[in-house]
Amino acid sequence: MKKLALILLALTGTPSAARSAAPPRLIVNIVVGSLRADDIDRYREQFGTGGFLRLEREGLQFTECAYDFQQTATPVTLSTFATGAQPATHGVIGLRWRDYVQNRVVGLTDDPRAHDPEYHNGRSAYSARNLIAPTLGETLVAQRPGSRAVSIALRPEAAIVLGGREGWVFWMDDNSCNWTTSTYYLRSLPAWVKEYNRERLHLAYAADPWRSLLTEERYRNRRRSDIILSTATGKRRTPLRQEEYVRRISSIAPCRNCYDNLLYTPAGNSLVFQFARTAVTQLELGRRETPDLLNIYLDASRAINEAYGPESIETEDMLYRLDRDLAEFIDFLQAQTAPEQLLVLLTADHGTSPSYDLRDEEAERFNARQFEVIVNGFLNARYGAGQWVLEYEERNLYLNHNLIYEKKLDLADVQNETAAFALQFRGISHALSATALRSAGFGSGYARKMQNGFYPRRSGDVVINLMPGWIEEHDARRSASGSMYRYDTHVPLLLYGGSLLPRRVARPTDMTSVAPTLARILRIEAPAASEGAVLDEALADQ
Repeated sequence: MKKLALILLALTGTPSAARSAAPPRLIVNIVVGSLRADDIDRYREQFGTGGFLRLEREGLQFTECAYDFQQTATPVTLSTFATGAQPATHGVIGLRWRDYVQNRVVGLTDDPRAHDPEYHNGRSAYSARNLIAPTLGETLVAQRPGSRAVSIALRPEAAIVLGGREGWVFWMDDNSCNWTTSTYYLRSLPAWVKEYNRERLHLAYAADPWRSLLTEERYRNRRRSDIILSTATGKRRTPLRQEEYVRRISSIAPCRNCYDNLLYTPAGNSLVFQFARTAVTQLELGRRETPDLLNIYLDASRAINEAYGPESIETEDMLYRLDRDLAEFIDFLQAQTAPEQLLVLLTADHGTSPSYDLRDEEAERFNARQFEVIVNGFLNARYGAGQWVLEYEERNLYLNHNLIYEKKLDLADVQNETAAFALQFRGISHALSATALRSAGFGSGYARKMQNGFYPRRSGDVVINLMPGWIEEHDARRSASGSMYRYDTHVPLLLYGGSLLPRRVARPTDMTSVAPTLARILRIEAPAASEGAVLDEALADQ
């Protein structure tokens, strides 16, 4: 009998594996814009017990999770999250790049062939035609007939990059504030979305001024612009110390229309969760035999960090409100789906830099336009008059290949000379030519991070990296992402629900691991371009 038992054990695996739970019916990915890994610790005293702290207390937490490339801008990081690949593989290097074959600037999601299926406004819409690598949602829909993959964000770029080329993808139109999609995904807008839009729920959110959730003295941060602070009713017996005063700083948040009033206030996050609840109910996510995937990106948290800075009361207040929204949304999900059938993942697209005006003396910023002009002047002096610089986009400098060939110059030589000249600019810490990034294999350091973000068909002739704390000049940005430094790359990663046990994992974790890990949990193949290692700690009894 003992011998027979050993044979059966060898055939079936361990007893726990034999009782392996079925994959969850619903996986919900919540990606917070511009959330640093230490933000949960920084503000935990004012968080409730049902939001961030519930995920941390009852879930699996990876404390050393990071993106391993330089250009940590939102579309780039979201694509890495969704595909499990580095930018060098998935091909998303930013919102725009220059296509040398067609000799024009290409927008990542712009598509003149697509249109809004319901609210025709004369503008072309968006699609995923320029995406290269398949996402987790695409893979789920292809391998599990009947499964649904839904992606929701205020901005179309975020929703499309998360969703990919298949599934249900929704965003908010920036003119009407209606939730919509494009004819690339659906020929007509679902009736439940039309009904939601007719209720005009966003008007209630956009109409009210932003008032603080807490009284003034309960905030850690001491800078504000637009938020109206609540004050304690009792009189203060002792005079304020210098560090207790709230410094008023100028507002640079756009307020051109109703959409801006949503994007630059916590109302934007609340509306995304509200629409997500409607999608869960109407599409019966997690309530059918096949597993479903819901991707949520919170644009407003990124916009608030950029305009007000991570040291502002606006950012702090937004996080407290987000904590409440998160708690309510998790409660809602658990009421819709059995706890063991639900898996919630929370992470961020990136962190964010310190505000350039944090101190009395403003920090220097990088003037991209000036950089273009001076580089072009250098090349004029070196090779003769001409428009040598065509474009600068998100750390990429594009040179005029046609002019270089007309002058019978060697492209690699021009690229290398331009990279060497770029290092003379204040604020630039590294500059590598496309020739160097294509021909060399960098195994460590800054060059490896730059190479991980380099896609030859789309990246520029010269790729630059800015010094720590430096950001590009922008009218509506106090803070920004897009660097290889820890304040940008280090993000939280929390998994909650299913059969996971509470645990903290402190080993280095690459964000390329998320998509293949979720694929393993769903019992499907990893997305085709995925290159990350599966996180064994998240498999539980899979």
